[in-house]
Amino acid sequence: MDISGTVDQDDIMRARTILLGSGRRTPYEEVDAYRVLARVGPAAYLPRLVRALHDLSYERVHGSGRSGGPGAGFHEQPMARLALLEEAVAAARAVDPAEPGRAQLLYQALDFCQRDLYAMGRRAEGLALRAEMLAIGRAQAAADGGPVSWGVRGWAAGISEEGRCAEAGELLGELVATALPAGPGEGTLAWLLLEWIGALHDAGRADEALAAFEGLVTMEAAEAAADRGPVVVHAHALIGYARMLGARGRDERAAAVRREARAVLTELATTGERRSWSGYQATFWAVLLSLSGADSERPAASDERPAARERSGSVVPRPPLGVVPRDWSPDVRQRYFDSRTALREEADALAARAAEDPDVPCAERVRLHRVLAVRSAVHAEFHTHLFAERTRHLFDEGVELARGLARQGSVEGPAVLADTLMDRSAFRLAAGEFGPALDDFREASGLLGDAG
Repeated sequence: MDISGTVDQDDIMRARTILLGSGRRTPYEEVDAYRVLARVGPAAYLPRLVRALHDLSYERVHGSGRSGGPGAGFHEQPMARLALLEEAVAAARAVDPAEPGRAQLLYQALDFCQRDLYAMGRRAEGLALRAEMLAIGRAQAAADGGPVSWGVRGWAAGISEEGRCAEAGELLGELVATALPAGPGEGTLAWLLLEWIGALHDAGRADEALAAFEGLVTMEAAEAAADRGPVVVHAHALIGYARMLGARGRDERAAAVRREARAVLTELATTGERRSWSGYQATFWAVLLSLSGADSERPAASDERPAARERSGSVVPRPPLGVVPRDWSPDVRQRYFDSRTALREEADALAARAAEDPDVPCAERVRLHRVLAVRSAVHAEFHTHLFAERTRHLFDEGVELARGLARQGSVEGPAVLADTLMDRSAFRLAAGEFGPALDDFREASGLLGDAG
């Protein structure tokens, strides 16, 4: 942003009159006033211009000029909105580096801007801004003498989407190490651990992912025992950990964790939660669901996991495992949710073929249906508290499909049925249906050969 040059005195007077006037000023008038005054008093007015530009970019009503009359909102004009956000970044950069609040002001301006760049599919530019945000965080940490916190998780999510999962795992591991001494922090550490587990899983570092998962389970057990956290979250963590252990062939340990999970589910089915909690438990479940569902994703090269894409060099951005959907890049999130239409069409076509030809592979129907169920459940939980009503039928249908596979006498039938029952058990747990959740879990455990 160019703040040099002379400014007409009449413009300065009009700008000050607008800001000092008793009447209501429009967001457009406020931005125009700060644009003028930032050139004569940058220290005082550049930060105000940045904030005014942000406010204007979120205006729902956009008139033809300064009148503020009705029209299309900036949300419907992405290029015009981006121009405002880029101007805010330029204004923030123009603030004197010696100003105490410059780092935070610039960080926030970059954050606003990178979201819109990603939403428009301009990923390389968005990632470059996240890199600058991380640099600001590192500089701030060096100045404060503390650990780096600003920008790490956004950068890690961004590079995970690009397939650089090992690098993301390293960064998140460092962040976890600095966060551990402070303890759970009202759930903050749990979300960070989930992100780390997801990055390690995507990078193919199974042993480290399992070790991190065990740490999460241990922490949630202690939180639940001390009545500092929901028992439901402890149960979800146990189920997720057991499933990852089983998927990695750690059968004996997986069976032991399932026994712990069954005991916790029995407590919930008998007495319910010990107290009332806020509603983040469903989001915790949705993140774990997308993590456990990663191995069911279609194996085609265009949709393979990031660890494989690192080797092949083909990058198809995908949601970073372990990260809540609100922190996925907007374009990745939209593509993930939009994929449900094609998945439903493919599932319906396969069902039609199966009705005519009994030899159509049932296992593929189960796998495809699970991908659809996972994506639909994550979408529903992200957008509405009515996730249970909107996705229940998918989990029921998945169990029926798996029962059909088991009746065919296939070798994989019992394990697949156990997996779909675990899905529905966790869903019912998230929906607060503790008795049915326990029933599904018991049946799944029996299919997996657990005693009792």
